[in-house]
Formats: sequence, structure tokens, C-alpha cells
Amino acid sequence: EIKKIELEEATLRDIDTTRKWSMFIAILGFIAIGLVILIGLIAGVFLSAFSMGESQLGPGETILVFAILFLLMAIYFFPLLYLYRFSKHAGNAVRMLDKDLMARAFRYLRKYYVFIGILTIVVLAFYVIALIVSGASLAFLKDFGTGV
Repeated sequence: EIKKIELEEATLRDIDTTRKWSMFIAILGFIAIGLVILIGLIAGVFLSAFSMGESQLGPGETILVFAILFLLMAIYFFPLLYLYRFSKHAGNAVRMLDKDLMARAFRYLRKYYVFIGILTIVVLAFYVIALIVSGASLAFLKDFGTGV
């Protein structure tokens, strides 16, 4: 037995409105990724061209900074891609009243939320680790100001 859900016209309008906002957020995110990468490259060129003295970063440090920047932008890219694909497929599904396109759209929405959920767990784990490390390092500094 195949279970079915029928959507009313008001629900389809709500999905279409959600699709429009998710497309807006995805496009702004893609633009932000491009700007961050562009500004990072420009800043790297200017810092390496005009830096003087001992504060100059070596080639290894510069590459590391750019690698971290690109890694963060790659991580940010995938949820935006899932959001964009949800929006595209949901719009086509609402226009054509196609249940297969709607199923594909909701698969991308699921992927978006799974990615964001895992990313949130990873970030929270880094925060907990940072708190533990900072607390442990404070234990070593307890006698720092006593002069003993």
C-alpha cells in the first residue's frame, strides 16, 4: 500500500514562498563566498607587496591562511548548493504539480538540514574542547603572579 499526501493550494503557495526565500539566501551566500575569496586574494597580494619588517608572513604561513579560507568557503558552499537545488526543484514541482520533483526538492532540503546539523555539532565540540583547553591552561597559570 502506497501512502499519499495531497497538498492544498495554500500549502503549495507556502512551499513556493519558502522556495523564493531559500533561493534568495542561497544566491546571497554564493555572492558572499565569491567576495570573501576575492577580498582574501586581494588582501594577500597587498599584504605581501607592501609588508615591511618582521611582521611579514612567510610563504608557508600565507599558504596556510589561504588554505583555511578556502576550506571554510568550501564548507559553506555545500549547504548553499543544497538550498539552491531545493529551491530550483520545489519551484518546478509547484509549477508542474510533479510529485517526483517535489520529492527530489525535499531530499535536498533534508541534505541541507543534515549538513547544518552536523556542522553545528562539530562547532559545538570545538567550543567544548576550547573551553577545556583554556581551563587546563589556567591551572598552569595559577602561581604566575605570586612571585614564588
